[in-house]
Amino acid sequence: MKFVLSALLLAISLAAPLHAENTATDAHAADRAQIQQLVERFKGAILARDGEAMHAMFLPGGSWLQGMDKKSLARVRAKKPDAQQFAPGSYEQFAKFVGTAPKAIEETFDNVRIETDGIIGTVYFDYRFLAEGKLLNHGVETWQLVHTDGGWKISAMLYSAIPDDIR
Repeated sequence: MKFVLSALLLAISLAAPLHAENTATDAHAADRAQIQQLVERFKGAILARDGEAMHAMFLPGGSWLQGMDKKSLARVRAKKPDAQQFAPGSYEQFAKFVGTAPKAIEETFDNVRIETDGIIGTVYFDYRFLAEGKLLNHGVETWQLVHTDGGWKISAMLYSAIPDDIR
């Protein structure tokens, strides 16, 4: 009987951490779903050319940075000699661009990965940016997120831009 009781206690003690890990993972499932909704709203705002909706997804004062690989930079500098490998921007500029785009625009997302502890989070994905169905650039994009009283907001955006259509 003592052996059976010891074996039962050992089994329970080994299973407890597994249950705790699953519970911790499940505890953030709702946050990951909310972040996925943010991703969908972002894509929808671009399709709808809704600059106000785009603007509302960002935390005021956040950062924005675009980077290019050396080959792309050389191609761009052939047309724009002052182009920089890393160029800051702002969500305000992007929201204005989205809201005033004269033609259809779209950003596609592949291999989306979301991580969060419920307070902060990251989204990392491969993207393609299109205008009137024509690929303009592609690369990798990452967002840093914060969970505010108003929901999840993008506090920083960093992306690589490999131009497919240099004008």
